[in-house]
Amino acid sequence: QVQLEESGGGLVQAGGSMTLSCSVSGRTVSIYYMAWFRQAPGKEREFVARISRSGGITNYSDSVKGRSTISRDNAKNTVYLQMNGLKPEDTAVYYCATERAVFLSRMAIDDSARYDNWGQGTQVTVSY
Repeated sequence: QVQLEESGGGLVQAGGSMTLSCSVSGRTVSIYYMAWFRQAPGKEREFVARISRSGGITNYSDSVKGRSTISRDNAKNTVYLQMNGLKPEDTAVYYCATERAVFLSRMAIDDSARYDNWGQGTQVTVSY
């Protein structure tokens, strides 16, 4: 059974940078499309970024596009999310997830139902 563990969160000042890591165990990460989501207090889980198996295709939400980079190292079974120019509104718990092998075509890439395995999350807090 695949397990995901996020790390790298913490407290950072606005304008700063942070790199989150998602370590995958139990299965080789190379078979999965991977994604990052986040959830702020009182809000729904929100799509952040997605990466293909080889890393050649990436997708980003409008809220992070241009200041975030999703990447992966399949040899290390790890996926990363680098965020620059952090804003207080980036404060949230960040989760990584594996994309289902089979999903309904109506499930857009930003639909959390498209993903099946989730980590416990890592808290990112951006202060003013």
